[in-house]
Amino acid sequence: MRGFGMLLRATFLLASLLLLGCGSPGLRLERIDSSVQKPSNNAVNLTVETEEGEPVAGLEADSFEIYEDGKLVSKHESKQTILNQEVATEHFTLLLVDMSGSVTESDDVPTIVAGASSFAERIGSVQKVAIYAFDGRNEIVPIADFTNNKGRVSNAEEKLDGFRSKDPSTNLNGAVVKALQVLDKKLARSSMPLRFGTLVVFTDGSDRAARVDRETLQEALDVTDHEVYVIGVGSEIDEDELSLIGLTDVVVQPRREEISSAFEETANRIEAMSQRYYLLGYCSPARAGEHKVRIVAKGMGTSGSLSYDFSAQGFRPNCNPEQKPSFSLTRPSK
Repeated sequence: MRGFGMLLRATFLLASLLLLGCGSPGLRLERIDSSVQKPSNNAVNLTVETEEGEPVAGLEADSFEIYEDGKLVSKHESKQTILNQEVATEHFTLLLVDMSGSVTESDDVPTIVAGASSFAERIGSVQKVAIYAFDGRNEIVPIADFTNNKGRVSNAEEKLDGFRSKDPSTNLNGAVVKALQVLDKKLARSSMPLRFGTLVVFTDGSDRAARVDRETLQEALDVTDHEVYVIGVGSEIDEDELSLIGLTDVVVQPRREEISSAFEETANRIEAMSQRYYLLGYCSPARAGEHKVRIVAKGMGTSGSLSYDFSAQGFRPNCNPEQKPSFSLTRPSK
């Protein structure tokens, strides 16, 4: 009996260890950039995701713990706060709509136009949105420039509805490359130090024009920092081809009557991903020297952290944690 009891306790201990090993995975934090300025301001723009890459939204200032050189910084002393992203950040989304012959000659145009317009209006409430169209031509066609103005979105709806394809073929690969270039130029002209681009591609088919080969497309996707989403609708779509393009997410809907829901699903995803960004500011108690700060985020029953070094040379009192951060226009290497 004694041996059986020992075996039972050992089995229980093993099961407990296995349960601990299967606990909730931690959060994944990534530093986008950090700002250090006098009198003693420290700010960091970061993202918080699960280990599976799902965005973590809704964290508040108290969800973060700040350590300097391994010691917890008092929240009362640091006055830590979540700053409005708009003080240093600008997000741009380009919606690229397939208006090749297979689309314009179908009965789906009103549904596509309505879905695209609803998407642009919704995302335009939190980002600047542009709409471009493509067919078999080498160039993509601007429908609406980057804006969050609802009136301009309505005008874009009319232009898209009246679009007439000049080449019925589908230059999907070339259109994606051109759209990435448009985003690059837009971000380069932005005065904000932190700039982010998102490309959303709607198509009902695959590349037919062969103006740009798959290798060239892949090279453009390999070097881009933009998030890329693809909405594929209809029976002619090539899922492997769309998976190559959709670096961030791919929504495939074979039923054309589900076009609106496909746009809505992608808008949900982009909104969620935009909420993973946090701009955390605090007043450092350091007054000189080099230091290591560790930011710990707690949420969803788990936690994660990131660390970076900063100099407190010349730091002094009277810090306002809501002071606008001074991020560099050049993104730091990761």
